[in-house]
Amino acid sequence: MAKQKFYVVWEGHKPGVYASWDACKKQVDGFNGAKYKSFESQGEADAAFKSNYWKFVKKADPVKPAAGKTPRSAIIRESLAVDAACSGNPGDMEYQGVWTATGQQLFHVGPLEDGTNNIGEFLALVHALAMLKQMGKPQMPIYSDSKIAQGWIKKGKCNTKLEPTGRNKKIFDLIDRAEKWLAVNKITNPVLKWETEFWGEIPADFGRK
Repeated sequence: MAKQKFYVVWEGHKPGVYASWDACKKQVDGFNGAKYKSFESQGEADAAFKSNYWKFVKKADPVKPAAGKTPRSAIIRESLAVDAACSGNPGDMEYQGVWTATGQQLFHVGPLEDGTNNIGEFLALVHALAMLKQMGKPQMPIYSDSKIAQGWIKKGKCNTKLEPTGRNKKIFDLIDRAEKWLAVNKITNPVLKWETEFWGEIPADFGRK
């Protein structure tokens, strides 16, 4: 059984501390620029809520980065960012895409039963590629913080070891559709690595770390 986490919403429909992801999700879904994060205990969450959000998100110095580090000024704002989250491995999996510059949600799928985070990252990238093609934005970059998913995209195949079950049929249906899309569509959008170490969490992050 997964350990209970507590969720702080600094900016959302109703800021506060919530004892479940479902309760937190109601406060951040559809809220542009929502700021939230999970904590291991009620005490940590209560203290964090009284503090500043940015104290709990790693940020690089945008003006004077250390040697070899990429400053936040290098982020391409006119881009799309994707991320996935999974409660367990396997577990309930979901993924989403947002505009990098604003955090506005463009798509959200899930939760879906018996998935993995890597599968979610892969499906999110394909979803983003297909959406941008439909929108007539064949050169817009897509950010992902998953090297594994980016490698699967290059190979055109979701190289998961997850076994199909009756519960995750929908996930494998989505994988099949994604692989077929990759087989017949040329990828023109740059798929870029989000440098979490230097830039903080990707804008599409679900805030559950």
